[in-house]
Amino acid sequence: MDTANDKPRLVLIGNGMAGMRTVEELLKLTPDMYDITVFGAEPWGNYNRIMLSPVLASEKTVDEIMLNDDAWYAERGITLHKGRRIERIDRVNRRVIAEDGTEAPYDRLLLATGSDPVMIPVPGHELEGVVAFRDIHDVDAMLAASRAHQHAVVIGGGLLGLEAANGLMRQGMEVTVVHLMDHLMERQLDAEAAGMLRGSLEERGMRFRMAHQTEAILGEDRVTGVRFTDGSEVEADLVVMAVGIRPNTALAESAGLHCERGVVVNDTMQTYDPSIYAVGECVQHRGATYGLVAPLWEQAKVCANHLAEYGIGRYEGSMTSTKLKVTGIDLFSAGDFTGDETTEDLVFKDAARGVYKRLVLKDNRIQGAVLYGDTLDGSWYFQLMRDGTPVADIRENLLFGQAHIGDSGHGDEASRVAAMPDNAEICGCNGVCKGEIVQAISEHKLFTLEDVRAHTKASNSCGSCTGLVESLLATTLGGDYSDAPAKKPVCACTDHSHDEVRAAITRDGLKTMDAVFEALDWKTPNGCHVCRPALNYYLLAAWPKDYQDDAQSRFINERAHGNIQKDGTYSVVPRIWGGVTTPAELRAIAEVAERYQVPTVKFTGGQRIDLLGVKKADLPAMWRDLGDAGFVSGHAYGKALRTVKTCVGSEWCRFGTQDSTGLGIQLERMSWGSWTPHKFKMAVSGCPRNCAEATIKDLGVVCVDSGYELHVGGNGGVKVRATDFLCKVETEAEVLEYAGAFMQFYREDARYLERTAPWIERVGLTRVKERLVDDAENRAALYARFLESQEVAQVDPWAERAAGHAAHEFIPITPVDAPPRQGVSA
Repeated sequence: MDTANDKPRLVLIGNGMAGMRTVEELLKLTPDMYDITVFGAEPWGNYNRIMLSPVLASEKTVDEIMLNDDAWYAERGITLHKGRRIERIDRVNRRVIAEDGTEAPYDRLLLATGSDPVMIPVPGHELEGVVAFRDIHDVDAMLAASRAHQHAVVIGGGLLGLEAANGLMRQGMEVTVVHLMDHLMERQLDAEAAGMLRGSLEERGMRFRMAHQTEAILGEDRVTGVRFTDGSEVEADLVVMAVGIRPNTALAESAGLHCERGVVVNDTMQTYDPSIYAVGECVQHRGATYGLVAPLWEQAKVCANHLAEYGIGRYEGSMTSTKLKVTGIDLFSAGDFTGDETTEDLVFKDAARGVYKRLVLKDNRIQGAVLYGDTLDGSWYFQLMRDGTPVADIRENLLFGQAHIGDSGHGDEASRVAAMPDNAEICGCNGVCKGEIVQAISEHKLFTLEDVRAHTKASNSCGSCTGLVESLLATTLGGDYSDAPAKKPVCACTDHSHDEVRAAITRDGLKTMDAVFEALDWKTPNGCHVCRPALNYYLLAAWPKDYQDDAQSRFINERAHGNIQKDGTYSVVPRIWGGVTTPAELRAIAEVAERYQVPTVKFTGGQRIDLLGVKKADLPAMWRDLGDAGFVSGHAYGKALRTVKTCVGSEWCRFGTQDSTGLGIQLERMSWGSWTPHKFKMAVSGCPRNCAEATIKDLGVVCVDSGYELHVGGNGGVKVRATDFLCKVETEAEVLEYAGAFMQFYREDARYLERTAPWIERVGLTRVKERLVDDAENRAALYARFLESQEVAQVDPWAERAAGHAAHEFIPITPVDAPPRQGVSA
């Protein structure tokens, strides 16, 4: 650490995607901490290697796949040595030496040497015209060959080989793929899907030699053909070896670092020399090596975290999925799709449509998936697999996709997003449209949700559009996108996930926001607009009687206790229990509306009255008048219990079986004021005709002759979702207990801004039933905790503010006159 500017020196060996991603993550955390030097063996800047296939197919240019050019390094003060391969690492004196003699000392060294293509050492493998498919040089060689020659042979029927073969066909060559096994992509596909893939490629003109082993590559100076062990031959002007990659460990081994299949690292990406880190394809972590983008990104984040000396991130391995980047062919696979005697298969095949789906289940959880022809649900299956979600309750429709699971037919999110016009607004909070996001992804080479947030602000406020943004990433990047990292941090202020933060709050007894920041090594001293509302909720839910609510950590609607409208005015919704009111109450509301000159009075979809167009300064006085008439806040603005919708039930309806109105009033009086991860709505229908639409609510009650059916997880918003049936009970008291227990379980388990519908899809209905239906003791405990929290939650915020609390929030902003210009008298 003896540089002139006293900064520690970080040297990166490997100017590829993994190494530079680590540097980028590090610069986000501590832009000035290190004096950084980068050595790259290739003569180019940092480029997106996985986009070489589109370059070969002439779908993209080399310039379009560059991630960081020379100017990028210069602007950040990074010394870049292009085309200089490091020959030796002197660990004793902590310096690296390049082949041309260039030296660089280091305090921290980062290895990202990637991998080497495997070249089969058969006779003739060194002839001109025999290439690998690894870098821009290889692509240039293939493109040059395609302009002068006609016949190409690709050895290797895996993902890379098929992409190379497709690209060469697009250049007009006749291509034969040679594969040692009897079906293609045996590491990603089962025989059935591989057969369909081969048929589709053959229709395009690709030829195959399956179960063939190369004996020799023929030719004198340049390749002329390939001979196989069965004696047959095939003509070739170009031979592409695409039979796999091998971690490049030569430099690490020569430096005495422990290597097996790759450079062995621990969970912080450190090698056996603690001053040397390693990331990317050269790495072996917990016995596994990786060649896909998503794991490299996760490793880069953890490594940068430790280089920045935060010391809280751990890499625990990755679960990966594969999509084929061949235009017009939809193919997806993930996990263990081969199965064994302990697994079972769900298989769907429609040969006429060219669709094949196979899901491998173990203990009613997805263990692997293969999709061909229809891959729209690939990311959903992958998420279910990664979350370990029980699928017993949905296995009947599982193969038909997410659109058939409790959805009334608006289609899956991916196809819906793809069909949107470019001017469709994705992020309402920040006014960001689809076209802006897609353009940013393409122009700035964005790969992750955090990247999109940083460049466009989409999904950076309330977070409700996160799913749409992720779908746009998936549809724009195709197979290059994985919604990695598997563990999503709350925000950029921390590497901890929502679940980890919640667990720490209860486990360690953290009862203030500052305590959370300190205990979990928050990167920013006071958090941000994303994490503060989440922490405020988690603390409130965990310690209802101890934690002091922080109003400044709430969104504006919750701070002002009214929904802000597009003209800056507010809407006011008094609570009307169960939707039942009286002439006196209606008269009082009408008088208030006239007194404050409310321009619009409207009935809401939840059977309440909405007073629209109220000036902010009028709110406290208006609330006081409503309070005098017996009203409390309807919480129509909050992540809280909104309404309990009812029908007239047995009191008036000829078909009503129970007193749905009275039960709705009981439910609303029990649960009003409770804060939840997102808005929460209930309904009670007096009979199965379901006039209160109980089966699209977060919790719905359908009265029947013998009791009450309870339904959960419905949604009537942008994506309509019908509820899941929870159970049937016999008494109103049981309805109240189940409702309170369900709300409390949701409050304690869901992530902030996660509605009940996605929460149940994530954790599985079985888990909810296990906690509420099968475990009476746990249900009673949840109900008790809910009632206890309500003892302090049921305070009318309108009454408090009408009495003067937080009066500063409602003082109109006085415009400041422009100061007089100098030399001009007032």
